[in-house]
Amino acid sequence: MIRTVIIEDEKPAARRLERMLSLFPEIELVANIDSVEEGVNWFANNDHPQLIFSDIVLGDGLSFDIFETIPSKSFIIYTTAFDQYTLKAFKLNSIDYLLKPILEEDLSGAIEKFKSFLPDESSGNVQEIKQLIKKDKTTLSRILVKIGYNLKIVQTHEVSCFYSENKIVYLQTSERSFPTDFTLDELEEVLDEKKFFRVNRQFIINSDNIKNIHTSPNYKVELNFQPAEEITVSRDRVKDFKDWLVGN
Repeated sequence: MIRTVIIEDEKPAARRLERMLSLFPEIELVANIDSVEEGVNWFANNDHPQLIFSDIVLGDGLSFDIFETIPSKSFIIYTTAFDQYTLKAFKLNSIDYLLKPILEEDLSGAIEKFKSFLPDESSGNVQEIKQLIKKDKTTLSRILVKIGYNLKIVQTHEVSCFYSENKIVYLQTSERSFPTDFTLDELEEVLDEKKFFRVNRQFIINSDNIKNIHTSPNYKVELNFQPAEEITVSRDRVKDFKDWLVGN
């Protein structure tokens, strides 16, 4: 039996996931947790399960807070409506990342993936497993941004570029620029590398929004939508930039 915990603050979603998991006889549900506070208390006082299904945004914080407070060796399958937390999820023992509403075939695939990571005599060490997980991570397709007291979903294909300014990373769309919670280094790890390229320390650009490329005296890129500052390709990135353009 696979001892399993659900972390979900929306009761209908928790009940639906519980019903779906009941179709898998090998799954033994041992707890249903609905807050960061309850999660910290439960993991501090109980044997940790083999597998956790966890929403990310809870009523009193992010589920990441639980595992940063009480480190766990449990494998985690994150379930959420937003995929902007992909990078952090895969740094915290995540083996899969399911977007709501969860489909039965996706759930089944995630459970089978978990089984493939179960230790046996032929299994690799923890670092090898982490490398396999990292290679299988999902690319970022949506970002949640805050506008005053409102939230807005931005599809990454709508983003002309990401850029840093005064230690804040912004995304630029045809509408305007929006601040994000990412660093450019983090974005490099989760964006589709076929579409996005980091031309210098300040900019990551989207190939679909390239308007013009000047090659003299330096490589300079014009985008359909961009901030006022010029976008110049770093000298040490020019060859990779040209290779990336050909690849696209």
